[in-house]
Amino acid sequence: MTIRKVGFIGIGNMGAPMASHLVRAGFDLTVYDVRPEAVSIFVERHGGKGAESLAQLAREAEAVITMLPNDKVVWQAVLGEDGVAKTLKSGSIVIDMGTSDPIATRSLAKELQPRGIAVVDAPVMGGVVFAEDASLDIMVGGDADQVARCRPLLQAMGQGVMECGGVGNGHALKALANYVNASALITSLEALTIGKRFGLDARFMAEALVPLCATRNHPIPKKILPHVFTRKYGTGMALGFIAKDVKIARDTAKAVEAFAPLAEKVAELWADASRKIGAGVDQTEIVRYWEEATGVSLTK
Repeated sequence: MTIRKVGFIGIGNMGAPMASHLVRAGFDLTVYDVRPEAVSIFVERHGGKGAESLAQLAREAEAVITMLPNDKVVWQAVLGEDGVAKTLKSGSIVIDMGTSDPIATRSLAKELQPRGIAVVDAPVMGGVVFAEDASLDIMVGGDADQVARCRPLLQAMGQGVMECGGVGNGHALKALANYVNASALITSLEALTIGKRFGLDARFMAEALVPLCATRNHPIPKKILPHVFTRKYGTGMALGFIAKDVKIARDTAKAVEAFAPLAEKVAELWADASRKIGAGVDQTEIVRYWEEATGVSLTK
């Protein structure tokens, strides 16, 4: 069933530009925010209709989009005393586009299933600038048929829609992507501060690390995709050599008395993997260290 009537909850810095693209795309949009003035400003600038309550917003909606701070606020907006679940019809969809706990997302889907209301999680990557020009990357989790119904809405707000599998998977991928980014940020800052303490120029280091660690030398395109997922393990660099290099970095930090908790832990992990898996195997075989500890295989 084609979705035309949409409710949008959360007309903030991200939600307002996202919702505006739905108006431009021709959807029949009703918006709600805990700040009535935000609703008035949105309708005046972009069109659509304003709702005075969540129940009113959901009464005619075929899909309700939430762009809210966390899963607790989403839960309240959907299943609270004035939540949209009270007036949403069977066959409708709740689309959570914020960054929520994926376990909570699955719980929400389980609660709404007996009412005939589906849940699709569709968190976004990119800030306000990307929301404004509809170039967000959107990760989607949910039943394939429901995701297909949502696709026209999502395409109006983003440049790419990435189908991730079952409900909750989009939220899980978003959190893990931010984990990778957050880890890379503080690892980079730790390396720069160690280097600065040693005597390297910080800006020179930062610019040098782009070709050395990013682009073609980033571990995902250079090591994980061609060697881990194929099980070729053929980068030509032994695990023990990487363990040695990480130890040198850690020891350098100690020598100059730099704050380096990440280097300490990373050196410990590589040394332990070298002992358990073997110093002579390819560096990419360190994946086995994580697979054995977690009880999963990345390729099965």
